[in-house]
Amino acid sequence: MFRNIIGLLGILLVIAGSLVFAVNTILTTLSASLIFAGLLLLLVYFYINFARIRDLLLNRSAKYGANMAVMILIFLCVLALIGVISTRYKKRLDLTATNRYTLSSQTIKILRSLKKDIEAVAFYRADERTRQAMEDLLQEYSYYSPRFKYQFVDPDRKPAVAAKYGVSSYRTTLLISGKRQETVGIESEDRLTNGIIKVTRDNVKTVYFLTGHGENSITDFQKSGYKAAKEAVEKENYEVRTLVLLNIEDIPQDASLIIISGPSKDIVTSEIQKLESYIKKGGKLLVMLDPGRVHNLVPFLAKYGFEIGDDIIIDKLSQVFGANYLTPVVTEYEDKHPLTRDFNVATFFPIARSVDIAKDPSKGAYPFARTGTNSWAETDKKALEAGKAEYQEGKDTKGPVTIGAVTAVETQIKDEAGKKKYAKIVVYGDSDFANNTNLNLAGNKDLFLNTIGWLAEEEDLIAIRSKNSESTPVVLTATQGRLIFWLPVIVFPSIVLATGLLIYNRRRLRR
Repeated sequence: MFRNIIGLLGILLVIAGSLVFAVNTILTTLSASLIFAGLLLLLVYFYINFARIRDLLLNRSAKYGANMAVMILIFLCVLALIGVISTRYKKRLDLTATNRYTLSSQTIKILRSLKKDIEAVAFYRADERTRQAMEDLLQEYSYYSPRFKYQFVDPDRKPAVAAKYGVSSYRTTLLISGKRQETVGIESEDRLTNGIIKVTRDNVKTVYFLTGHGENSITDFQKSGYKAAKEAVEKENYEVRTLVLLNIEDIPQDASLIIISGPSKDIVTSEIQKLESYIKKGGKLLVMLDPGRVHNLVPFLAKYGFEIGDDIIIDKLSQVFGANYLTPVVTEYEDKHPLTRDFNVATFFPIARSVDIAKDPSKGAYPFARTGTNSWAETDKKALEAGKAEYQEGKDTKGPVTIGAVTAVETQIKDEAGKKKYAKIVVYGDSDFANNTNLNLAGNKDLFLNTIGWLAEEEDLIAIRSKNSESTPVVLTATQGRLIFWLPVIVFPSIVLATGLLIYNRRRLRR
C-alpha cells in the first residue's frame, strides 16, 4: 500500500509541476521543484518494485503490450515526419468569401522583391487578445520572403527590451531595416505593408498636383474633391505637394511626377512651355481631362501622339452594375504593358471622353484601357442633352472605346548608367474616377495608384491592394437556433447513452 502511494504521489507532483509550467509558459522555481520531486519519488517507486516490474515485463501480455507500444511509437514518428514536411512545404487554402486570410497581390509582390532584411518586433502581452491575429499576419509575411523575420516581446517580462526600442505601450509592432525604423499600431495588412515600403525605400519621391486652373483640390473633402486621393498617394510613401507654374521659372527637380487633374480653364502658353521642358528632361506626367474642357492641352498632348476626342462615352453595360449610361465600365486592359498587365478589376469613369493613341510598342505607346462593345463615343451633344443619343455610323466611334493611353518619349538626356532617359505620359479621359466619391469604387483606386507607381518608377507597387475585411456573421432563425441546441446537446448524446445502456444490458444477460 505504501509503495503505491509513493508512485501515485510522484505522478501527481509531475502533473502539478507541468501545469504550473503550462500556465506561466516559463520554468519557474516552483514548477521545476515539483517536477524534480515527482521524478525522484517515481525513481524510488521503481527501485522498490523492481522485482514486480521485471516479472510483469516478462509475461506474455507484456510482450504484446511492448509490440503495441512499438507500433504506436512508429505511428507517432510518421505523424512527426508529416508535420515537419508540412511545415517546410506548406500550402494554405483560404476558403473565406472575402479572402480574409490571404495577402493582397501588392503585399506579396513587395515581399518577393525585398532587397533588404526586415525584422518585425511585436510588443504584446502573452495574454493579449489580438496577439494571435498579429502572429498569423507576420507568419504569412515571413512565408513569402526569407528576408522578413519577426519576434514577439512581452513588455512586462522584458522591460529592458521595450525601453531599448522606446516602446511604452502594448500592441505595438516595430519594423526595423538597417538604421530605419517604423511603428505599426494595429493588426493591419495595409499598415504593415506601408511600413515595409517606408523602411526599405532609400528616399521619398514627390508627387506634384498642378493647381491654378480649376483642378480637383487635394484639400477638398466634398464629393468632387481629391482629398481621399491625396491620402491614398501618401500611404504609398510619396510626398504630395501642389504646384503653381505661374509662380516659378522651372519645374522643381524633385518632381517625380506631375498630375493635372480635371482643369476647367486653359493652361497659359508659358506654363505649356514649362511642361514641354519638363518632358524633354525625362519628366513624368499624368493628365486627366474631362469632356468639353481645356482646349489648349489637346494640341499639347497631340504632339506626343494622343488623340483626345471631343465627345462623351455612352455605355449601356454600366446599367447592369447599377450606374447610368454616362458611366462607362472598363474591363478590357492591355496585357502587354506593365501598368495593366495583371490588372483584372473593373473600373468606372463617370462622364468620360475618348483618349486614343496609335499602338507602337517600340515607342511605348499603348491604348491600355477600353470600354466594352456596347459602348460608343457620342459626338452629338444636343441629342445627348435631350436624352435622344443614339449611335450613328460614320459619325460616332463604336466601342470598344479607349479611355486611357500611355506613351514614352525619348530624350537626349542620359542617366547615371549612360542610358537614354525616357519621359512618360499617361492620359485619361476623365478625372472623376479618382475623386472622393469614386476612388474606392471597384478597381478605381488600384488603377489610379498603379498609374502613379509606374510613372514614378516604383513598379513593385503595381498590383491589387488589400481590401477592407468585412465581417460575415452567421445569422440564424429561432428554429435553426433551437435545432442546433437540441441535436448536438440533447439528441445525439441521448442516442449514444441509450446505445451504451443497450449493449451493457445484452452483455449482462449473456452472462
